[in-house]
Amino acid sequence: MTRLNVGIEEHVIADSGTGPYGITSGPDGALWFTEITAGRIGRISVGGELEVFPLPSRDSRPAIITTGPDGALWFTLNQGNQLGRITRSGELVLFPLPTPGAGPFGIASGPDGALWFTELGVNQIGRMTTSGEVREYPLPTPGAFPSMIAPGSDGALWFTQNQGNSIGRITVEGTLTQYPLPSAGAGPVGIAPGPDGALWFVEIQASRIGRIALDGKVTEYPIREGSRPHAIVTGPDGALWFTQWGNNHIGRLTLAGDYAEFALPTAGSEPHGIAAGPDGALWLALERGSIGRLFLK
Repeated sequence: MTRLNVGIEEHVIADSGTGPYGITSGPDGALWFTEITAGRIGRISVGGELEVFPLPSRDSRPAIITTGPDGALWFTLNQGNQLGRITRSGELVLFPLPTPGAGPFGIASGPDGALWFTELGVNQIGRMTTSGEVREYPLPTPGAFPSMIAPGSDGALWFTQNQGNSIGRITVEGTLTQYPLPSAGAGPVGIAPGPDGALWFVEIQASRIGRIALDGKVTEYPIREGSRPHAIVTGPDGALWFTQWGNNHIGRLTLAGDYAEFALPTAGSEPHGIAAGPDGALWLALERGSIGRLFLK
């Protein structure tokens, strides 16, 4: 294991039980996050100043958030069956999905200027324009449970299929390809573009980090057993950083396969989302009720 000197700060959200879950770096130089339990969108400046924006329904369960092609923040409402859009000033618009019980979860901006998202409730990939027009693409494998989605360097969208135990690829024209994982029951969740042009993902059940090249070749790297990695991002140092929900750590993996992990200061903080901030730090959504900041000393 690599030994790095890191610092970790936590910014506690005043209300208890709000459930910070997804987090992303916004176009305004702040970090934006979802509060899955409280039904709110939050914003935190790199200096630690917090704002919250309540959604119409507390039970809508906002999950994953990303910066859209229009400069607004877009997010999935997993129980609300909608996508949401919020501006820096807090102006909110909700867009309903045509399929009942779609269960939108992962979301990413596509190279075509639209939002692409997973519908884990009905086994589909969705596409929404910034004006709210939706097209849905059914997956060929029943019960695949598409989870997270990310843009690839090849101009396609790549996504994890948690129960299908595979990585999917969809072009902006809607052509689907699936790549089975070598480890049975791996349970892939988070996925992100790596600095090497490949896609990197986590295997929550198998306690591994995976890499899939654009030709579909998969390489797996074991991490601590029972760590249950959830979300992953390329860090400012060119390594892959990921949350380890199962053992309350943040993990780091270099392109050469060198693994390290860092304990969070608060026990049971339940790390889920992770994002690279504009300040060169990693920002964390800690579901127990705070936003974390991890930085190299």
